[in-house]
Amino acid sequence: MTYRWILRSLNDPGAVSRLQPRLNDLPTALTRALVLRDVDSFESARDFFRASRKDLHDPLAMADMQRAAERVAQAISNEEPVLVYGDYDVDGTTATAICTDFLDQQGVPVSFFIPDRYEDGYGLCKRGIDAAVERGASLIIALDCGITAHEEAAYAREQGLDLIICDHHTPKDTLPNAYAVLDPKRDDCAYPFNELSGAGVGFKLLQAVQRVRGADEDRVFGYLDLLGISIASDIVPIYGENRIFMQEGLAALRTTERVGLRALADAAELDLSTVKTTGTVVFTIGPRINAAGRMAHAQKAVDLMLQSDPATAREQAEELEHLNKERREIDERIRKEATEQAERQITARTAHALVLYDPDWHLGVIGIVASRIVEQFYKPTIMLTRNGDVVKGSARSISGVNIYRALTDCEDVLTQFGGHDYAAGMSLPEENVSKLRDRFNEAIAERITPELLTPTIKVDAHVDLNTIGTAEDRFWAVLQQFGPFGPSNPRPVFHLGPCRVARSPHTVGRDDAHLKFTVAPADADGPQVDVIGFGQGDKLSLLRKSQQTSTPIELVAKVDENTWRGQTSIQLKLRDVRLFDPERTLAPAAASNAHQ
Repeated sequence: MTYRWILRSLNDPGAVSRLQPRLNDLPTALTRALVLRDVDSFESARDFFRASRKDLHDPLAMADMQRAAERVAQAISNEEPVLVYGDYDVDGTTATAICTDFLDQQGVPVSFFIPDRYEDGYGLCKRGIDAAVERGASLIIALDCGITAHEEAAYAREQGLDLIICDHHTPKDTLPNAYAVLDPKRDDCAYPFNELSGAGVGFKLLQAVQRVRGADEDRVFGYLDLLGISIASDIVPIYGENRIFMQEGLAALRTTERVGLRALADAAELDLSTVKTTGTVVFTIGPRINAAGRMAHAQKAVDLMLQSDPATAREQAEELEHLNKERREIDERIRKEATEQAERQITARTAHALVLYDPDWHLGVIGIVASRIVEQFYKPTIMLTRNGDVVKGSARSISGVNIYRALTDCEDVLTQFGGHDYAAGMSLPEENVSKLRDRFNEAIAERITPELLTPTIKVDAHVDLNTIGTAEDRFWAVLQQFGPFGPSNPRPVFHLGPCRVARSPHTVGRDDAHLKFTVAPADADGPQVDVIGFGQGDKLSLLRKSQQTSTPIELVAKVDENTWRGQTSIQLKLRDVRLFDPERTLAPAAASNAHQ
């Protein structure tokens, strides 16, 4: 795939030169990366590098929070039966575990309900409300769902139940008629940060509950390990409160005494004490928790997170490990079938978007596969399968195209839909699949431009190899403090070049998929730095051409470290590489702040 390299533009180009001396002449590349993250003064740099709990916002600033907290406090005082209702993904299950355990610790007769992905679908359902009635509950706390559940909220009220909704998805024009609706994305909500995860909203509720009870709020921070898993896995922006929660969540995860999480890590052969990045959570812990809801029932994941017996936890964790392996096998088969469908669609028509359908695809994995199809073809993609009498699907988009708004244009052919800018879910009658294919293609065509169809790599700054230094040098020490990384705070991408390829480049891994080589300054002696390019084995011929013709290369990469046989060294993670052209410059991007 061909990429456009775009140099991220600064709203205030002079900010770098003003900030640099305030930070003891920090290397220009790092200073520029800071300014791109809205860090443009000594005070904001101090807050960025030394963010702590004192920077968290007052939970009672959230609309309806006082009312919600007082109702939960009342339930605790009266020992009322409470039903915790959570979604079936990682965010929903961690939120459920946090809230259920907290209420149980307060002596509340609490139970939880997770909808079945296939029988109930996403969100609040009447079966869950009926379960609350059957269990004698007087209060339902809905986590990571409910913001569009008007009918279900009315039904709960009819049953004499109080419903507190804790959600982080975008509301529609009207809110459900619930006892309280907590969602920082409400238009009338003055809460200063609107990017919390679903578990994050639930966490703030528990903080507020302790506040109104006059109890110890620090007790709630015992759930930071689960909250960190939620934030990483739900791909919410990592700035503001989320960055603080993620930083403390990773630290809590490394030392967690939660029996279920330790068993899950053991089954995955993961040493929790080494977990330092959101990526480790996203690619190891998150998929195994998600596998429960995708392949069986998400209750299994909550049961594991609440488990206190080590032997039982080991059995439960091994079951999730098995389900995740099964999920990967199905994932690979469906990916191949979807790729073939996508190629046929692109050949047969002008496809601005892809709508792929097979009634036999597994509903639990089509969202994962949709993301991979987007990566492969770089087109907004919907993947659909049949679930009983209806068709259900997952949509994923590309940068710059709001898929939720595109689906709004197709609303009349859908039974239900919801989601975010870049990911959504929907259901529809099977006879409307071809209509959706046409309507969605038209909706994307109205929003797409030729530039958007070429994937971009956004570059933070140019950096010299001499500046990067070694794993002990200042550049790397400061760069590590930029984390935790994630959406809105990605690991900086640097441009390097001209460079020469030192030593012999080669491919590694199964099918020679990955590329390894070493770079050095093109026209002078200097440090040699190793480079790894995952999935970029096809670039080997370009590197050989560079050596044969003595043509320098330029590359865009992330600076990381690699530990081998006890030795740690700087390593570049390649994003793209090309032959150096002295006449070519990085194209500037439109100025924007880090959180857009």
